[in-house]
Amino acid sequence: MYPATIVENLPVEYTTLGRTGLRVSVMGLGGGGYSRLGMSRDKSEAESIKIITTAIEGGVNFIDTAEAYKTESLIGKGIRGVPRHQVVLSSKKTPGSGIEADDIVASVDQSLKNLGTDYIDVYHLHGVSPDNYHQIVAKTVPVLEALKKNGKIRFLGITERFEQDTSHKMLEMALNDNLFDVVMVGFNMINHSARNKIFKLTREKNVGVLDMFAVRNALSNRQRFQEVLSHLKKIGQIDDATPDSCLDFLIEEEGVGSITEAAYRFCKYEPGVDVVLSGTSNIEHLRHNLQALQLSPLGESALNRIHDIFGRVDSVSGS
Repeated sequence: MYPATIVENLPVEYTTLGRTGLRVSVMGLGGGGYSRLGMSRDKSEAESIKIITTAIEGGVNFIDTAEAYKTESLIGKGIRGVPRHQVVLSSKKTPGSGIEADDIVASVDQSLKNLGTDYIDVYHLHGVSPDNYHQIVAKTVPVLEALKKNGKIRFLGITERFEQDTSHKMLEMALNDNLFDVVMVGFNMINHSARNKIFKLTREKNVGVLDMFAVRNALSNRQRFQEVLSHLKKIGQIDDATPDSCLDFLIEEEGVGSITEAAYRFCKYEPGVDVVLSGTSNIEHLRHNLQALQLSPLGESALNRIHDIFGRVDSVSGS
C-alpha cells in the first residue's frame, strides 16, 4: 500500500510565500519531525548533509529548522558554498511563558552562528499554545520587530502546536492580530479543518502558509491509520461503517502510486497552501517525496470521497 512510485525528470515548482514576496519551492525540506534529517536515525553527519545537498540540487530552496530540532548546524554545513540568496531559511524559537528579551536575542544570534549566515529569512515563535498566545506575543513581538529592523531576521512567523491544538485556536487568534507574515499549520487528508478556519484568513491577509503534518504515522503506516479510524469512529467524527481500507480506492481506482503520494498531492493543491514541508532521513525517501509533490492534482471525485470520509474531523493530527 505504501511504497511510492518514482517519476523522473519533473520540474520543481515555485510559488510566492504570501506577502513576504519570497520565491520558494513548493516542497520545503523539514529539519525536524521524527527523522531530523537522519539525526534521529543514527545517520552520520556526512549522510545527513548529503540529504540537504541532494534536496538543493533537486531544486528545493526552502529549508526549515528550529532551535529545538538541533539541526541548524547541520543545515549550515549543508548550505555552505550555496549563494545565500539562493536558499530561504526558516528557523524558530520555542517561547516559554517566562521568556525574556535577552533570551530571544541570544537564540537568534546562536541560530545565525549555527546556520553560518547573517540573516534568517523567516523566524517563528514555535509551537505556541492558545492559552499562552497573548502573553507570549506581548513579550516577544517587540523584540522580534527590533531584530527585523537591524536585519537579523526578515519576516516574522508563528507555528501552532498541532498535536494539542488540532482545531487551530491559536492560529485563529494570530491571524486576527495580523502580526505575522508566515504561519505554519497542520493540514492533511485526515484533518482538513484548516481549510475553513485558517486558509480563508491567510488568503485574505496574504499571509504565507507552511503546511506541516502532510504525512505522519497515520498516512504512512496502515496499523496506525486503523487505530486513528477506530478513535474517530468512537468520537463520532467519521461514520461507523467506514472500512479500514477507505483510502485504498486512491490506488485501486485513481491510479495513485501510494497513500503517501496522495497525501502530498492533496496538500500541495489545496488553495492557500504555499509550501508543503517534508522531513526525511534518507535520500531515496527524499526523492520519492519530491517527485510526489511534482505530480498533478487528485481528481475531483477522489477529493470529494476524501472529504465525505474526513470532512468533520478536527480532533487528530495524523500522528
